[in-house]
Amino acid sequence: MKCENCGERDASVHFTQIRNNRKNEMHLCKECAKSKGFHNPLDDVPFPLAEFLTSMVKQGTAPSDPIARLVCSECGMRFIDFSRIGRFGCGQCYTAFRAPLEDLFRKIHGATRHCGRTIHRPPQSGPGLIEEEVRLKDELKKAIEREDFELAADLRDRLKSLTIDTSAPSTGETA
Repeated sequence: MKCENCGERDASVHFTQIRNNRKNEMHLCKECAKSKGFHNPLDDVPFPLAEFLTSMVKQGTAPSDPIARLVCSECGMRFIDFSRIGRFGCGQCYTAFRAPLEDLFRKIHGATRHCGRTIHRPPQSGPGLIEEEVRLKDELKKAIEREDFELAADLRDRLKSLTIDTSAPSTGETA
């Protein structure tokens, strides 16, 4: 997407203003945004995570690489821009850059699915618990039929957390 003001450079500043229930959007390059008084407060703040991410992204950094030409349909950010600055332009970038991100997540986490600890909530009671258990069992059965064993294991663990034994006396200590 080109800058709406100069029409020459790529728009990298996307400004949305809602006034009296009317939405006004502007898409400007950094230079035009600066001349209009818009400035990103994070520009001068060090962002070590961005540096870490850019160091991890190897694929998609050459302009001739097809991944470098991936573009987010929502904000217009290119993957090559992400590989340089380490920040996305919007939430839709996760979907637009899914394939190269899976490689990045695999490097960072060792997997593309979260399989770590989950928040332990107090057990529910009453009809809501029964409906949730039935729903999870149904999802588990479908996941096994599709041979999606990672999802099945996650659903199994969620089912176990619903059926925590609450009859044991509490000692006031936490495990």
